[in-house]
Amino acid sequence: MNTQNSADTDPVFKNQSIQPATGVKIGVLTSGGDAQGMNAALRAAVRTAVHEGATPYAIREGWKGAVEGGKFIEELAWSDVSNILNSGGTAIGTARCDEFRERAGIKKAVQNLVEKGIDRLVVIGGDGTLSGADELRELWPELLAELIAEGAISESLGARHQKLYLAGVVGSIDNDLVGTDMTVGADSALHRIIEAIDAIASTAASHQRTFIIEVMGRNCGYLALMSAIAGGCDYVFIPELPPAANWREEMCEKLRTGRAHGRRDSLVIVAEGAIDREGKPITSQMVKELLESELGEDVRLTSLGHVQRGGTPSAYDRWMPTLLGYTAAWEMIHADESVQPMIIGTRSNRLMRLPMMETIANTRAVKKYIKEKNWDAAIASRGTGYREMIDLFETISAPLPTQSDESLPKPRVGIIHAGGLAPGMNPAARAAVKLGIDRGFEMIGIEGGFPGLLAGDLHELKWGDVEGWAEDGSAELGTRRTIPSVDQYYKLSRAIEDARLDALLIIGGFKGYKAAYSMVHERDRYPAFEIPIACVPASIDNNLPGAEMSIGVDTAINNNAYVIDRIRQSASASQRCFVVETMGRKNGYLALMSAISTGAEKVYLAENGVTLAELSEDTRRMTESFQNGRQLYLVVRNENASEYYTTDLLRRIFEEEGGGLFDVRASIIGHLQQGGNPSPFDRTLAVRMVHKAIDELAAALNSTKPADQKKSFYVGQLAGKMHAYPVTHMPDMIDMDERLPYDPWWKGLEQVLQVVADKQSRKDVGRLPTLVQEIEA
Repeated sequence: MNTQNSADTDPVFKNQSIQPATGVKIGVLTSGGDAQGMNAALRAAVRTAVHEGATPYAIREGWKGAVEGGKFIEELAWSDVSNILNSGGTAIGTARCDEFRERAGIKKAVQNLVEKGIDRLVVIGGDGTLSGADELRELWPELLAELIAEGAISESLGARHQKLYLAGVVGSIDNDLVGTDMTVGADSALHRIIEAIDAIASTAASHQRTFIIEVMGRNCGYLALMSAIAGGCDYVFIPELPPAANWREEMCEKLRTGRAHGRRDSLVIVAEGAIDREGKPITSQMVKELLESELGEDVRLTSLGHVQRGGTPSAYDRWMPTLLGYTAAWEMIHADESVQPMIIGTRSNRLMRLPMMETIANTRAVKKYIKEKNWDAAIASRGTGYREMIDLFETISAPLPTQSDESLPKPRVGIIHAGGLAPGMNPAARAAVKLGIDRGFEMIGIEGGFPGLLAGDLHELKWGDVEGWAEDGSAELGTRRTIPSVDQYYKLSRAIEDARLDALLIIGGFKGYKAAYSMVHERDRYPAFEIPIACVPASIDNNLPGAEMSIGVDTAINNNAYVIDRIRQSASASQRCFVVETMGRKNGYLALMSAISTGAEKVYLAENGVTLAELSEDTRRMTESFQNGRQLYLVVRNENASEYYTTDLLRRIFEEEGGGLFDVRASIIGHLQQGGNPSPFDRTLAVRMVHKAIDELAAALNSTKPADQKKSFYVGQLAGKMHAYPVTHMPDMIDMDERLPYDPWWKGLEQVLQVVADKQSRKDVGRLPTLVQEIEA
């Protein structure tokens, strides 16, 4: 994340003179359908405004509050947004408002806002909410003039608020905004869907049943498609690409074939906006009746409905909306006459400004493309990866591999795990087997990591062998941290020769990458190493080169959020400080994102270290906050933040210096972070990354050029696209001794944590930086 300021602001210096945004008043509202994560954006916007010296106001019940005014527009203090980060819905309410659709209603809103001195809005909602906001902005000058002429507003007051400034944050579980990777609430909705699919899959397999699952999304098939991939489902209906005219026969045959080859359950996902090629709706009830008639079996229907909107937000829907809310407030505080209405969007974990009405127009155009049967345009509007995921689903959901020419030789590709367990290893291995077989490879599973390879413990993996791996959080092939030493290279080369491996796919952490790097550099001595080697990042440490997000880390952050939420509950009855230790080795990503996701007051990272002076100041602040009535003070510590200031030592220091004012407890989360079913993000990321690896291996194995035939690489992502980096370039991207990538994208986000967690942080943080990064479309 680029945390440098724009050209017209100063860099961040501690102890600098800070000019408060005195007199600036910012309204925050949520409107339209609720979405998990709205509260995180609200909290961040309010606290950023307070930090900068501006005055935040809640406009309660959405546009209804703006029209009604009075008690619906209420000044907010720091503590008013406490304890809402992990709550679903919206703390300031949302409601439909027909009056705001009329000019007279909009005029009331202008009067109410101007009377409060508000001319800057952070609007959190869907495209309808943002369209309403822009209409308010357009009519603002003429309606203001009318109000002045009528004497409802004084000329002097009107002169101070001649323009309305707008920043939007899209809160929608549909993830249908064109131009942004993810809207607030979509990830949480996927969590709800996948929890249901995982539960349904077990009962469906017990009874050999077919289940139809209907999901939300309006005219966007994102939730349906991603849940079908993450849930290991058999068939999916999405609005952007209706099925072929013979879809009834095709679907029935696909499910019939799957059952004939051992599948005990059949799962079909239907998006609520699904249609056929003639534009007629395909309903879940229609699909149910068809399958009962054609397959002659009991078919059950589950419509998840508003469950998808509810519940605790996922970790992503806490930390990313926090960044969005912070940025939206920052943009409004620093807005000048040149600022145009914007939406704060995300692209590859970077925040960016999107022109509001152009973006909304592009979003609404998708509905027109669908109506015109322009499927290619509709799919292209969803982003570059959408078509890829549609194609990948067709491959990995097939009951049998594509028939290949049996007369052709089949390259033998070994799949091996190395390093610590990462949730998502199984979905990655499953995707590798299916995509590899589809490419004409013979996929060889290596049991127990590199020790298993040395022992010759391997076997061929068939198409049906990996069914059920999509939702499994373990590693069926096993994983070990042990990699061959120099004196074992000869034995390793013989093992590769004995196994007749033509390529090796390593799914794992730094140990696996290091093994690949060493093998490539030993090729002169060991010709058996002259095979293509691919590395796919799977590590909760998130410390691998070229990969901004490794498979498994999202699940680990969600596990931490789950545990820390319960720690918060346990502390509600007494004054208590908790020091929570996370994994991550020397990489602070897991600790920082866990801290932001759970509202921690302090985080200690290995990148920054821990000093005695810092501990002294932190203890003073902690004690002062408890004296002022605080119930809980949460500290998150990266396991390698300091060699000497251990988690237990921090506990004892805080307890001693607290003088009995509060209790202190320590909690080391430990290997729970590596457990549980992988999150939807980790499942879909695994499929995309493995797809890139298989593509590159296929190119190498099919090449006639000697250099290409032994191409070795590691998969990563840059600006949202998958890349294959040469293994020999590894030291250019990562410190091989410290196991740390250079210049990680997330470094600097601890400043945001300080802003939203500690109202006394102003003198430490100084003037806030923008998180916006200009990214090419």
